Amino acid sequence: MNGAESLLETLGHNGIEVCFANPGTSEMHFVAALDRQPHVRGVLGLFEGIVTGAADGYSRMLDKPAATLLHLGPGAANGLSALHNALRARASIVNIIGDHAGYHRGLDAPLTSDIEGALRPFSNWVRTSPSANSIAADAADAIGYSLPGRISSLILPADTAWNDADEYHGPPTAVVPTPDPTDPAVVDAAAARLKDAGRRTAILLGGRALRTEQLEAAAQVAAATGASVLAETFAPRAERGAGRPTVTKIPYPVEPSVELLKNFDAFILVDAKPPVAFFAYPDKPSVLTQPGSTFFPLSPIGADSLTALEALREAIGAGSNGHDLAEAAGSGSLFPSVRAELAPAPKPDGTITPAKLAAWLSGPIPENAIVLDESITTGRDFYAQTATSAPHDYLGGTGGSIGWALPVGVGAAVANPDRKVIVLESDGSGMYTPQALWTYAREQLDVVVVIFANRKYQILRNEMSNVGVPDFGPKAQSLLDIGSPDIDWVSLAKGMGVPATRVETIEDLDRDFAAGLADSGPRLIEVAV
Repeated sequence: MNGAESLLETLGHNGIEVCFANPGTSEMHFVAALDRQPHVRGVLGLFEGIVTGAADGYSRMLDKPAATLLHLGPGAANGLSALHNALRARASIVNIIGDHAGYHRGLDAPLTSDIEGALRPFSNWVRTSPSANSIAADAADAIGYSLPGRISSLILPADTAWNDADEYHGPPTAVVPTPDPTDPAVVDAAAARLKDAGRRTAILLGGRALRTEQLEAAAQVAAATGASVLAETFAPRAERGAGRPTVTKIPYPVEPSVELLKNFDAFILVDAKPPVAFFAYPDKPSVLTQPGSTFFPLSPIGADSLTALEALREAIGAGSNGHDLAEAAGSGSLFPSVRAELAPAPKPDGTITPAKLAAWLSGPIPENAIVLDESITTGRDFYAQTATSAPHDYLGGTGGSIGWALPVGVGAAVANPDRKVIVLESDGSGMYTPQALWTYAREQLDVVVVIFANRKYQILRNEMSNVGVPDFGPKAQSLLDIGSPDIDWVSLAKGMGVPATRVETIEDLDRDFAAGLADSGPRLIEVAV
């Protein structure tokens, strides 16, 4: 057995079932080894940003790592934008990056680069495997360290892959670190605050704390104490919709965020950080909370948020059945968390506008769907309008690197082949990673893509005003305009094997969306906005 084969066997032994790949010459022995490892599925992406983004989506849905296969420093660099988002999403990923053979590196061949240096800002763990005999143990370390919610990057020199692993005697088992325990002192302090001033206290949920069990526990605490439950602006995955507790999300713009958060002078952080502005703006605050606010780190990033919330619920004397969420409306909460009822907005008709789109979207989301929202300005009301849609998972941007939704949709669909995936994508962001459409078709993934084509970077037009430049001339406007020439998403999708249509009315959108839900493969709808 060579080093690559021992690596693949170790990945399969430790539960890695998928490798999203864009390989090159240095990784050919790894590619060949896939045929001898039945437990690992290879999924090809035509660009490394598709590969790393897909691994992010896979991990968000299954809370387990996928592997990626990347080609030396430049190939890894192509995937760093999506890795940045994955890092912020607290995804579990095991990157395998090929490198030159050890004896070849000193020759300064064209693809030579500092791969470790490039990967460190986008990884929690980086290592270069020194020999074929060490690669299995190194892979087990990478897998263990990726759980829960971290990114490992293992660099595989070509000779490490092709040399015999003559000391290999079977795949080692990864050792998963134990999450930090809940601090009883923080639980007691947070409970004391809630009992004394619950109405001025917010329970801020982020990361994996926006799952149903954690939402239930947080909402019960709020119902008992008058606290409010908030969600981070950029959450990797929220379980929401009818039958689940509602949560108020902190807005993206500075002004409404400050207006919301001024109602509170204490925050109980659950897999979340104190909220700050996305960017610095002239004459606007970077810290969104009021001066002197108190923070209780109930569950640090990556810790067991459910156990922490259950401990808090117990500390305030509200057992799991002690407070029904129906009581929340009368509990004194400024922003009550109540159980959502299925209540889609009345279906609009006629010409498409952003407001009509939001009202329409509240109705057709099927139960148990996975919704990925990178609709940017067109979809500013989507999140609020879908709170009472059928139960679904809602995946959002995390790190601010755009073009994430199409590749993350690949991973979400591979992870959950029995669930309908809906990608809400803006045309400007979508053009960063359109190659994902090819993988949708190649793997026949059950994805409906809705492209909102306003043919401009409208978010940047808005940001011009936010940074104090309300008027700008034709040269500046030309850099924010993507409508000359118009991008033909229908032709682009069909060229990559995805059936596609263009619609200009709500009635046509509703018809084509229903057809996409009825099919089992990919489909794209371009919406003229």
